Amino acid sequence: MNRRAPLAVLWLSSALALAPATAKAQLVADLSDHLIAITTGFTGTDVLLFGATEGVGDVVVVVRGPDTTETVRRKERIAGVWVNTDSVTFANVPAFYSVASSAEVVDFTTPGLRSRLKIGADNLRLSVVEENVGTDRLAVFESALIRNKTRQGLFPERTGSVAFLGDRLFRTKVSFPANVPIGTYLVEVFVIDDEQVIGAQTTPLVISKIGVGAEIFDFAHNHSALYGIIAIIVAVAAGWLAGAVFRKV
Repeated sequence: MNRRAPLAVLWLSSALALAPATAKAQLVADLSDHLIAITTGFTGTDVLLFGATEGVGDVVVVVRGPDTTETVRRKERIAGVWVNTDSVTFANVPAFYSVASSAEVVDFTTPGLRSRLKIGADNLRLSVVEENVGTDRLAVFESALIRNKTRQGLFPERTGSVAFLGDRLFRTKVSFPANVPIGTYLVEVFVIDDEQVIGAQTTPLVISKIGVGAEIFDFAHNHSALYGIIAIIVAVAAGWLAGAVFRKV
């Protein structure tokens, strides 16, 4: 955990305490790190979110990765061979999605509020590229998409816990797996009381590759044709060298 986090929490508490009575903040929150650097030895990491609220209310934290396009395929076994028989492409799938709350979300929110704030994977309102996708077919492929992302660790199945330290200060830990995609993430914090949002804040979080791995990644994406040619040359050279070594043995 970042050692600056306890000092930052004290700062948040002091900021709320010193705010004028006529303009008190409902929510102040921050992250222990705003940049996650992915190197060749990256095995996943945790980021601490901490904050303070003014007054009563439950806290919900939603972490959403950059939107991507995902194709879900259905495979069937035909004549002893597994082949793709159907597919649906979704256009705005979060690369990563997680939720944490200070209590059971269903206990202090309504279905309409959860839908509006996109709390829960079933409230993401994913769009599809294809036209005329039937409701039943769409539901099947949406479930498969969420199941696949959950299996990859990118849509954590369990809701995280937001812990209060006293009446105002809170904290939660956001865990990112080793296969977390790069990009700009949005960390949304909501304070909800009496089924109404009384405070909200959005904080960006950047996940980026650094070092040699980042340079190779950028080169492969910006010069894909040249990268492919170099990869073929390296593979051929490695095969020739291995063959030469074994011929001498």
